[in-house]
Amino acid sequence: MTEVWGSAGPDDTAYAPGTPCWVSLMVHGMAATQEFYGELFGWEFQPGPHQLGSYLRAQLDGQEVAGIGQLPPDLHLPIAWTPYFASDDVDETAASVRQCGGTVGVGPLDVAEAGRLAIASDPSGAVFGVWQAARHLGTAITGVPGTPNWNELITRDSSGVVKFYETVFGFEQEPVISADFDYITLHIKGRPVAGIHGVGNALPRDRGPHWMTYFEVADVDAAVAHVADLGGHTLKQPRNTPHGRIATVADPEGAVFSIVRTSRHSD
Repeated sequence: MTEVWGSAGPDDTAYAPGTPCWVSLMVHGMAATQEFYGELFGWEFQPGPHQLGSYLRAQLDGQEVAGIGQLPPDLHLPIAWTPYFASDDVDETAASVRQCGGTVGVGPLDVAEAGRLAIASDPSGAVFGVWQAARHLGTAITGVPGTPNWNELITRDSSGVVKFYETVFGFEQEPVISADFDYITLHIKGRPVAGIHGVGNALPRDRGPHWMTYFEVADVDAAVAHVADLGGHTLKQPRNTPHGRIATVADPEGAVFSIVRTSRHSD
């Protein structure tokens, strides 16, 4: 992980194409999920577009930060946070995904006046979304506790998929030069926006390659304790890194995410 990707710019300014602009979670138990994240991050919830079925937009101080939707009972999909990358033309991006060996599973489709979306997977199977903004620009506030601040692809080998993301989204890459740490930071217009972390055989066999969302918190250790109190569990205990204190946890339905107090917020 590198420095947080931060906000797109001033209010009412669209995210630059390729920038992570939204995160969304599809679950079976909407009420329990609202309670968990509401208690953990201080989120409140408002109904989202009816085209997405039972879908809620999480808000922090009245600003939209993430989405939570209802999985149909007959769909047994992994419960996972999914990042959405901004696009000026989701149809063109979806075509590029296919041309580069990925798969488009949903869409492209219009979401009322909010925008247009697609949900796709890269050649390794990691799922992500694409968002073409209209009225809904994406996450409205970042860089404060309770907001997403980084997205990272966890995969076996970063070199195996980086060309896909470079071609589809126009990323520039900055590899970490290290014999024992496989990491590439993805940039848009010289600014870090996401990462690819190759973990080799440490990749969870039951999950495969996947995107990990990091959420800012005020106190990682306190948040980890709160996760346990709320019915979640810890996968990686709090640890200090050059970028801040980090832990990896899962909510009661098994959605995995990381929490971080970035170094810029450290005392």
